[in-house]
Amino acid sequence: MHKKSLTSTLTLIIFLTLALTLTSCESQKHFSPGPPPPTDNNFDVIVVGGEPEGVAAAVSASRNGLTVLLIEDDHALGGLMTLGKLNFIDMNHGRDGTLLTQGIFKEFYDAVGGSALAIEKAKTVFREMVDNQQSIVLKLNTKVVEPIKEGDTLIGVKVEEDGEIKEYFGKRLIDATQDADLAAASGVPYTIAGEDIGEKDRLMGVTLVFEVKNVNWLKVMTYLNWNRIMGKIQNDERAYMGAKWKTAWGYTQEGYSYEPRDPQMRLRGFNAARQDNGNVLINALLIFGVDVLDPESKAEAIKRAEKELEYLMPYINENFVGFEKAELVGTAEQLYVRESRHIIGEYQLTIDDVLENRDQWDRITIASYPVDIQPTEKQPWGTIVGNPDRYSIPFRSLVPLKVENLLVVGRSASYTSLAAGSARVIPIGMCEGEAAGVAAAYSINNDISFRKMTKSKEAIKWVQDTLIAQGAYLEPFEIKEPITEHWAYSGVKTIRSLGLLDGGYNNDYRLEVPIDKWRFQNMLNNTLAKAGHPPAQYIEVNEPPTNGEILKSVVFGLGQKAETPDQARQILQEAGILTEELIPYFEDDTKQPQAAEVIMLVANLYNAIIESTAQN
Repeated sequence: MHKKSLTSTLTLIIFLTLALTLTSCESQKHFSPGPPPPTDNNFDVIVVGGEPEGVAAAVSASRNGLTVLLIEDDHALGGLMTLGKLNFIDMNHGRDGTLLTQGIFKEFYDAVGGSALAIEKAKTVFREMVDNQQSIVLKLNTKVVEPIKEGDTLIGVKVEEDGEIKEYFGKRLIDATQDADLAAASGVPYTIAGEDIGEKDRLMGVTLVFEVKNVNWLKVMTYLNWNRIMGKIQNDERAYMGAKWKTAWGYTQEGYSYEPRDPQMRLRGFNAARQDNGNVLINALLIFGVDVLDPESKAEAIKRAEKELEYLMPYINENFVGFEKAELVGTAEQLYVRESRHIIGEYQLTIDDVLENRDQWDRITIASYPVDIQPTEKQPWGTIVGNPDRYSIPFRSLVPLKVENLLVVGRSASYTSLAAGSARVIPIGMCEGEAAGVAAAYSINNDISFRKMTKSKEAIKWVQDTLIAQGAYLEPFEIKEPITEHWAYSGVKTIRSLGLLDGGYNNDYRLEVPIDKWRFQNMLNNTLAKAGHPPAQYIEVNEPPTNGEILKSVVFGLGQKAETPDQARQILQEAGILTEELIPYFEDDTKQPQAAEVIMLVANLYNAIIESTAQN
């Protein structure tokens, strides 16, 4: 080799070595292992729940110099992702393509290789993230028996560990359980499912993920992607199906056409993800009638689902392209529960926060997942209430009312039930967990409570700056959703907040289309029920409904009777329901109105009833 060539080669080697060293240093700059763990039962932070959110919280607290006790009642970390086999990650990107959930979540995402993670790989990554922090003491198979409090202040937990009852104490505690179990046991107020919108029994179906082998994935990709192209051309629901090398989503019609043997089950479209061995995990089988806070009820639901799979697999073989030879391998250990408790904190995230792309001064993560409400026992079809560009989760939503020293992260944090349709997903919860770890460090080091931090711009700025230094994405934003400029938007907000109006992925509330009989009847009757003022009988109209019929129906819903449209107009104007703005839209008795004016009319009816009830 020529001397010049040898010199060039050595220079290249030195350069590459230096580059790799610098890259390695850069990737490790936030990976402080934390202080040595304590030798007694006193920790800076106790994290309850080994879910992904709990792992993020524990790692974050450790990296910020705190000693941490991480308690998990099962045999492995990762919870819903690993034991529930929910390996299809619900990503949060802005419309400009920006990944909004970065920081520790992105570290995990990169380590497992993308949005369709291998379950065993995920278990390993979660465990390594914890083991790399010397200040974290991990307790698996350890059940929290009860909280330890001094007045309203949470100071520790009593646990069952290796058959013994032990006590551990922490300066701050983080509840990362799926159902906010520690918060509830400590006295934090909460609602259940859709209780906040008058639907306590409206619980989204739970799912048992199942695993199959012998799937022709190339055939799956060809079928779903061809349908996606055709759906975009013809502007139909097929536009929302598709497949990549490891993930697939679709088969909606095939799913809903299945007639289950168990009347409290339903099959929907597939969310499918390939494992490294070629097996496919499927999230599609919905189970109803489950008390998600009762372990026995959940265990029984798993047995019911396993029995249903005996009938379901032949149907899949016959009707799902690419699954003709699929065989059942097994099911997840845990159910995928989408909602249970919604704690009430210093701030409850609302559906308007989500769908109006609202930023918050105390943002600790930014999210964008669609407001995805899955089917319920009474509502066979799921729905997308709307689809934000991005919105902020405020620190205040992690701070529960009535109990001190506690933060709650994950799907049971302080969101209204509709907002939780978006904010419940794991990447958002992991970012909250990371923020909770940082906030705990500031709280302890500055001897300030979490509640006082919610009113301190200095404290929040420190938390935000630290999160950004750790890799979080927290860029402020101001994004206006076009629908907010519509003249009927105030009515949209009212009816949407009751869970009675959906905009879909395109935020299209079909305001400029003539309203049909069924849409009007369902909107009016359900709105009256939500207002606590249901009519004596279900209100029905003809098809197509006319202005005259609609006006008289609204008067009937008010508890009065109008013989003619003119009488109805007079009653509704006096009640402030038929406003000056709406009068021109309802002048022609025989005209079929558009949705916009009817939504405004029904919204005004609702507000009038609520105001009257409050006054009485």
